[in-house]
Amino acid sequence: MTVATDQRQPLPMLSAKKPDIDYELVLDCVHCGLCTSACPTYVENGNEADSPRGRIYLMRNVIDGKLALDDTVKGHLDLCLNCRACETACPSGVQYGKLIEPFRAHMEEAEPGRGLRTLSWWQRWMLFNIFPSRKLTRLALAPARLSQWTGADWLLRKSGLLKLMPRRLREMHGMLPGLHRHYGSVPEVFPAEGKRRARVAMFLGCVADAIYPETQIATIKVLQKNGCEVWVPRSQQCCGALHYHGGNEAHARTIAAGNLAAFGFSGPKLEELDAVIINAAGCGAMLKDYEHLMHHTELAAAAKQFVAKARDITEFLVQLGPVKPTHPLKIRATYHDACHLRHAQQIASPPRKLLEMIPGLELVALPESEICCGAAGSYNLTQPEMAGQLGDRKADRIHQTKAQAVFMGNVGCLMQVARHMKKVDPNVWVAHTIDALWASYSGEIPAEIRDAVKKN
Repeated sequence: MTVATDQRQPLPMLSAKKPDIDYELVLDCVHCGLCTSACPTYVENGNEADSPRGRIYLMRNVIDGKLALDDTVKGHLDLCLNCRACETACPSGVQYGKLIEPFRAHMEEAEPGRGLRTLSWWQRWMLFNIFPSRKLTRLALAPARLSQWTGADWLLRKSGLLKLMPRRLREMHGMLPGLHRHYGSVPEVFPAEGKRRARVAMFLGCVADAIYPETQIATIKVLQKNGCEVWVPRSQQCCGALHYHGGNEAHARTIAAGNLAAFGFSGPKLEELDAVIINAAGCGAMLKDYEHLMHHTELAAAAKQFVAKARDITEFLVQLGPVKPTHPLKIRATYHDACHLRHAQQIASPPRKLLEMIPGLELVALPESEICCGAAGSYNLTQPEMAGQLGDRKADRIHQTKAQAVFMGNVGCLMQVARHMKKVDPNVWVAHTIDALWASYSGEIPAEIRDAVKKN
């Protein structure tokens, strides 16, 4: 008997234009609810409409023309962090990211700027004009760096003068960690240490490079230590995540095209590289999504080739077979799963394997490690209340472990966790996994953890 399957066809929408969504992906969700316990917003407020299942139900009803895309519906969709923890939890393989991103782009197209309406004009300007540039972000941070080095920052906080700053500026100031000296310009090619085992390209990113330059250099040195020749393309750009998550897909594609040219044509050919290395989870997830982003463009084939080479630094090192570190780090540490590493890229064990190799380091499990810390790109700016709740929740769980250090693989998480750990235990070293690995390779113990290592 032949059964008709026309129930999988979408009904007309209330609006004239539909979001660019494959309706089959919507139908993959069977509404079992196994995703709810993994969703940070649902865990915090218990509202079904703020769960992945609930949001998919809302999107489907809007697409089917059964529900108006009003402010209430938009509010529930806006509150989503797009951490994609639901994808890890889902037994049906629902690709939630490929639903929420184009739906948000659809909302942005219908009402330009709506997703960022809670931000001031200068925050929006910085988000899309300053942060995507490594050089401009470094320049913008110059006053903060100088303030920290001279002690003026400490004086501002202790005197209470910081409270006189505009609230928005004060919030952004509070997100900044201690800033290290930037490395400046670097050679385009770094030779392998010893016999060359691989030839790789290094993706620098934008905000990560400006705020955590020490991690960039540590990443290159770790790769060299493991026998990798490292090429750093001069013309590489921001990954495009800020624009893509902000609903501006067109600009994200322009940025992607620039990166495909930088890594495919301006130096060694892509096929000559063993990998394109990324050390920021948010950037890695975006770069690995280029094939989807560019699928209907003339660069679709180039994007597919690029994605095949994209690797997180921890993923690549474990696949390569890492050189064993020798200098002990006698500390108790824990590890937080960055959402776009654990859920978007499905990378969980490689960072832990690298940390477990470090002599003297005791790695303890972090409760709710897979729950988002609340950073989520620009989320802590656009949804500060929920971001604050999740940041406090994460800091509390880290404090429960009695760890002296917490490691992770994303710039946004580093900033968010460091900010909230100041409230409960400012002595905890918040750092990238690769910072710990390089300390054990080199014996260069960072000042942030030096006393703890000496005590042990």
